[in-house]
Amino acid sequence: MDQPDPAAEPREYSSTIQAAIAITAMGLLLLGCVLVLAPFFSAILWGILLCFSTWGIYCELRRMLGERSSLAALTMTLLLASLVVAPFVIVGSSLADNVADMIQVIRHFVESGPPAPPQWLNEIPIIGPHVHDYLAHLVGDQVAQRAELHSLISPLKVFALELGKALGHGIFEISLSLVVCFFLYRDGDAAAARLETAANRIGGQRGRELLEIARVTLTGVVYGILGTSLIQGVFGGIGFWIAGVPGAFLLGFATFVLSFLPLGPALLWLPAAGWLYHQGFSGWATFIIIWSLVSNVLVEQALKPIIIARTGGTPFLIVLFGVLGGTITFGFIGIFIGPALEGLGIGNCFRNQ
Repeated sequence: MDQPDPAAEPREYSSTIQAAIAITAMGLLLLGCVLVLAPFFSAILWGILLCFSTWGIYCELRRMLGERSSLAALTMTLLLASLVVAPFVIVGSSLADNVADMIQVIRHFVESGPPAPPQWLNEIPIIGPHVHDYLAHLVGDQVAQRAELHSLISPLKVFALELGKALGHGIFEISLSLVVCFFLYRDGDAAAARLETAANRIGGQRGRELLEIARVTLTGVVYGILGTSLIQGVFGGIGFWIAGVPGAFLLGFATFVLSFLPLGPALLWLPAAGWLYHQGFSGWATFIIIWSLVSNVLVEQALKPIIIARTGGTPFLIVLFGVLGGTITFGFIGIFIGPALEGLGIGNCFRNQ
């Protein structure tokens, strides 16, 4: 009978310890990498999503530039920067002036005294008499007017400070995501080939079909929802600026955010038109109404349906929760990431039912 080798057990025990140490070291190394990249996770994720959804445009641009990958990647990145980063840089740089203009308008409106409330306010059920009595009291009470001025201006200053911080951080993350896009564009052929190979190995023909569905869905969200909302925000800001509305670029940013809601921009341009009428600029008020209606028709009724029809629609509720949840989870840049992820995941599931 063979006798056990006394030296075998120590060698096996030593090998086990070495394997455990190696696994632990690898785990700590991976944890360290995650901790280092965690602050940039949202920027990296948005860079990947943006590159994936615009890959076809990049390939066409590279073909036009004689297959020079670096030049094409740089050109594409600069193009995206002009479309995505520049509007928010303009809003951020003019934020202080915009807020100061709005504060001056509020101060002038309150100090000059609000107009006497119309009698038809009393005819509105429940809240009408209360609003009428409050406005009537405010007309003749300067102390109440100053208190109302303070209650309006103080929250506006706090909001402007927080918005400035969010915009600054968001611009930094978007800029970093474009850096990620540059390297993905330049060196992305190998990654694209590996992704297609992995999809083919995992799901075969069905895997390739799901990959194409994901590309089409993500493209639809980025172009049909985020892109058209950005266009509406730019059009809104330009219209407010031409008409001389205080805080035009800030209102343009608000138009971009509210454009995710049905008739959301109307919550801004209708009061702006009313303010212009009250100031005696009836022509500019009419211009704001016509400008906003035309831009809404061009974007909402013409451009967006064409894009969505080609790429497949994402339910509005999914987009809304994507914007809100993305902002809560990722901050400012979550406005872009949230709808993209929801459209790619949940919205895609609804479409395949």
